[in-house]
Amino acid sequence: MSWVWLIIVGAVVGALGRLFHPGADPMGWIVTILLGIVSLIIGGLVAHGFWRFVIGVIIAVVLTAIYGRVMASRSPRTT
Repeated sequence: MSWVWLIIVGAVVGALGRLFHPGADPMGWIVTILLGIVSLIIGGLVAHGFWRFVIGVIIAVVLTAIYGRVMASRSPRTT
């Protein structure tokens, strides 16, 4: 049950991270869920309870920005 809960809350945290990050994000829903799960795990190492969720969303925004920069630099440029 805890894995299902982690996936559901990870999807919510990832979606909030994408919502609060300005600009277009080159990722699908699976990457969004994975990003949210990673954010929750890192947030769980830092805090507990409600603050885990808040810190997870903040980390998701940062990871979304990093992922967007990395994927933008890997795309072929047309000039």
